[in-house]
Amino acid sequence: MVMHEYRIVLYWSRPDNAFVAEVPDLPGCMAHGDTQQSALDHVRQAMDLWIDTARDLGRPVPEPSSRPLTPA
Repeated sequence: MVMHEYRIVLYWSRPDNAFVAEVPDLPGCMAHGDTQQSALDHVRQAMDLWIDTARDLGRPVPEPSSRPLTPA
């Protein structure tokens, strides 16, 4: 798995009864899990697949619009 610097939005979805992780820079790239960690693990896999598919189809891969926070 490749490490990406895309922002991930993680939240609890009451209707789905699961944690949801979304990648705003990659339209439609999201995943869910029973725990925060499983949602993050799944969305990282989804990011790899999203990027690989875009490249296979000759579509552009967006640059990350923001950088993760760096501890001081």
